[in-house]
Amino acid sequence: MPITVGRVPYLHTEPFYFDMPRRGIELRDFMPSKMAAAAESGEIDAGLVPVVDAFRLEDRFNPIVGFCIACNDSSGSVFLYSTKPIEELSGARIGVTDEAATAPKLLEVLLKLKYGISPGEYVPLQPQEYDAFLIIGNRALRQRRGARGFPHRYDLGQEWNSWTGLPFVFARWIARKDMDSKELALLEDTLYVGLEDGVDALYHLNEPKDELLMLPRDVVNHLQGVRYFMGLSEQKGLNTFREYLNQLDS
Repeated sequence: MPITVGRVPYLHTEPFYFDMPRRGIELRDFMPSKMAAAAESGEIDAGLVPVVDAFRLEDRFNPIVGFCIACNDSSGSVFLYSTKPIEELSGARIGVTDEAATAPKLLEVLLKLKYGISPGEYVPLQPQEYDAFLIIGNRALRQRRGARGFPHRYDLGQEWNSWTGLPFVFARWIARKDMDSKELALLEDTLYVGLEDGVDALYHLNEPKDELLMLPRDVVNHLQGVRYFMGLSEQKGLNTFREYLNQLDS
């Protein structure tokens, strides 16, 4: 049977999947918030999973080397739009996209531990009144220039970095612990190829990404802010985030 991999259909994740169809790897699309459930049910063998879910699945899944989605400063695709400055959101009503798993927890960490405030409630992102709302991925890219009625925009990666001085890791590649070693080696090699040839292909786009309202230079600018592999500073950022999550739960 072919290896089955969960695919996140976002612009900045495209390089990972560049060489997978040619290698006979089967791809199934899931939003980040649904990826862990697909892994737990056995629907996929591996995938790019939000770090909050990767922490929870450590007993059954291993990280695939250091492959991840991280940012050293601005994420470029994780935005909080607000009617008021972020430090004034105490008691606020915040709409949250159902695509995300890590970003809402990062927002909670930032509001409670960085700014010392607690919103009134987090609600699903639907047509209704909000004081602020959180979006990620391709939707955030389409809306990166602003949101009418919400004059304040915050990039959560930048908010994290200005506070901690560290990169932020949003998602990690994980695979079943009992995955065949040859299949795992194939998957690792495919990811390496993706980070070379897949990123290069996006860097040399000649056509705009009309669905994202992005010219080729916009795509390049966005990709330059993405980190696809964990180094020491990314690991430290990941560990720090985990410590802050534990503080929220204590």
